[in-house]
Amino acid sequence: MNQQAEAFITDAQSLATEIDAFKQVHVSRAHESAHLHVSGRASYTDDIPVVAGTLHAALGLSTKAHAKIVSMQFDAVRATPGVVAVFTADDIPGVNDCGPIIHDDPVLADGIVQFVGQPMFIVVATSHDAARLAARRAQIEFEDLPAVLTAQDARKAESYVLKPLKLSRGDAAGKMAHAAHHERGEMLLGGQEQFYLEGQIAYAVPKDDDGMHVYCSTQHPTEMQHLVAHVLNVASHNVLVECRRMGGGFGGKESQSGIFACCAALAAWKLLCPVKLRPDRDDDMMITGKRHDFHFAYEVGYRDDGVIDGVSVDMTSRCGFSADLSGPVMTRAVCHFDNAYWLPDVHIEGYCGKTNTQSNTAFRGFGGPQGAFGIEYIVDNVARSLGMDSLDVRLNNLYGKTENNRTPYGQTVEDNVLPELLAELAETSEYRRRREAVREFNSKNEILKKGLALTPVKFGIAFNVQHFNQAGALVHIYTDGSILVNHGGTEMGQGLNTKVAQVVAHELGINFERVRVTATDTSKVANTSATAASTGTDLNGKAAQDAARQLRERLAKFAAEKFGAGEVTAAQVRFASDRVIVGDDAIPFGEVVAKAYLARVQLWSDGFYATPKLYWDQATLQGRPFYYYSYGAAVSEVVIDTLTGEMRVLRADALHDVGDSLNPALDKGQVEGAFVQGMGWLTTEELWWNAGGKLMTHAPSTYKIPTVNDTPADFRVNLFKNRNVEDSIHKSKAVGEPPLLLPFSVFFAIRDAVAAVGDYKVNPPLNAPATAEEILRAVNAVRSARS
Repeated sequence: MNQQAEAFITDAQSLATEIDAFKQVHVSRAHESAHLHVSGRASYTDDIPVVAGTLHAALGLSTKAHAKIVSMQFDAVRATPGVVAVFTADDIPGVNDCGPIIHDDPVLADGIVQFVGQPMFIVVATSHDAARLAARRAQIEFEDLPAVLTAQDARKAESYVLKPLKLSRGDAAGKMAHAAHHERGEMLLGGQEQFYLEGQIAYAVPKDDDGMHVYCSTQHPTEMQHLVAHVLNVASHNVLVECRRMGGGFGGKESQSGIFACCAALAAWKLLCPVKLRPDRDDDMMITGKRHDFHFAYEVGYRDDGVIDGVSVDMTSRCGFSADLSGPVMTRAVCHFDNAYWLPDVHIEGYCGKTNTQSNTAFRGFGGPQGAFGIEYIVDNVARSLGMDSLDVRLNNLYGKTENNRTPYGQTVEDNVLPELLAELAETSEYRRRREAVREFNSKNEILKKGLALTPVKFGIAFNVQHFNQAGALVHIYTDGSILVNHGGTEMGQGLNTKVAQVVAHELGINFERVRVTATDTSKVANTSATAASTGTDLNGKAAQDAARQLRERLAKFAAEKFGAGEVTAAQVRFASDRVIVGDDAIPFGEVVAKAYLARVQLWSDGFYATPKLYWDQATLQGRPFYYYSYGAAVSEVVIDTLTGEMRVLRADALHDVGDSLNPALDKGQVEGAFVQGMGWLTTEELWWNAGGKLMTHAPSTYKIPTVNDTPADFRVNLFKNRNVEDSIHKSKAVGEPPLLLPFSVFFAIRDAVAAVGDYKVNPPLNAPATAEEILRAVNAVRSARS
């Protein structure tokens, strides 16, 4: 054999190996905008070059929690240099409402205000600062009305935004009455500010023939389109909403971006010029809702081995003055109270308290963390009351694999990997050895006390509302072989666009660099769902894959006819390594595309996906609300100072199930971020309203999010090796919300440390967030109980 022939064979073998190894999913890859983020060149809504004549808006806010508006005088406002106009509810041509489900949330207060910070009017001026200054010069006369501020007060007043939810299985009361052990109690779980780095913002630009182009930092462009259309009294096709990226969202930009989009659009509509509305951080936090805080009252009966015979829980959330998304949030809380545990006899009640505070809204986890926290608190109590290790009690109550695996709401847990996952984490974290070491440390130290806890997570993936579980996408192939993708999801730093680009690249057998994902735009993909409920990649990845698959099949048919000489079928054509393999020939992808264009082959396609198997009866709270479950667990070790309440997380080990990860690097980053954010919720992020209903923690100076110094000094995150049993995108699993529950282990480690003050004989009355003050209060309570 001559050298040329040998070289040909070697090249062919090398190409075959390369093609066989080619993949663009299940590999770590940097965020597609990382280079823009670190260089400061990533464009956010406030970075868009303004159109000539752009004006700036500011909102005038209520100073009363609940009052009638007797009069509003704007003479001083209009006299402020630079002021162009003032608009009130009377100036709205359409519907004065931005409620996402129930129409109970006015864009601008009309006759009555219902919380401190509620927008009452819009000031438009030639500069941002002039508008803000003028908005504070309005003379408002109020007539005070009674205000309800807390969830407990709402419960006493029977003040609700929605009807109570009740879910029962078995005979919880009877089982508790006859149980070997029985106890009851209550506790508080605080809310949380989303604290996105980029605040709320909207920029509205009028277009021809009653059109309105709204650039908005939002997780739900389609909802913004609908709200703006209703406020302006125009058809949806008159309104285009666009979002290239957000500097964080966490649920706070799902529905609550609506008021800013509507106000900017209203001012632009009235003045026929572009208007930008960017509230400062204080106003943003005063106006917008947060994670719902919960009050729990619980009762439990259990056996000597910690197995729960019967349990009941009464959950009341502080919803604020309007419904917003409080109904779905409470539904998810009810459906996550079981967390990882088989509860054959259970009774759950959920009450959505109406209060004169900001209308609370979506937040990463969407009620799931609150519901699961309730049962974890109860299990922690059971273990300490019995003198058992809390991990053993958790293991004794876990869902089974083939029996004892049906949830209270009727869904079978078909993919439970928690027994294996917990065993792996307990071993790799050396949980048992460290438990003994913590006990030994505490026996020798009076002031400093250590705590250790391991907590599991089972989190359902899908929207509560069935019709939201759908997505669309457009994929274009240009004649140079480059790809442009548009889908209905929004990028908020989580890496959605990166994963979608990977999916498209893999489907077409091309390198990732060929694919570009453009801004989310309601004129390209219509009727989209919010990027929320951890479904962004599941939905939009599948839709983009569908579009890319259609293109691949068209190109395969063309290539077989063009290059196959009648010997190769379309099904035999392969796409890999930027080539189209037809028999023994490997034609460059770009060449095939160029020739397909000349042959008039359609080089764009739309894709669609609807999540299967879902059904839900909201009246009975029964069905299959989730496509699958994500699992995880974490071990945290903390130390507290019993004289000051100061706390440090010494080490955290997290093991999380993301199925067959599309991008392990991004997924690990999401787990790390969720852990720190959830840790902040449970330890330092305290929301506080004064007696007059004013939120006093409305700025970085008064609201304490975690910093790098709060991150565990020893932080170990690993992904559990698994493949989704359901047909999710390349067998991966959602990663956005589930890992936020992992830092339950931090809270219960703190509780374990506090319990050490009383020789582990007392269940500490520790509420969340476990701030230094709260830890010190619980320490003193344990000391008093033991004296």
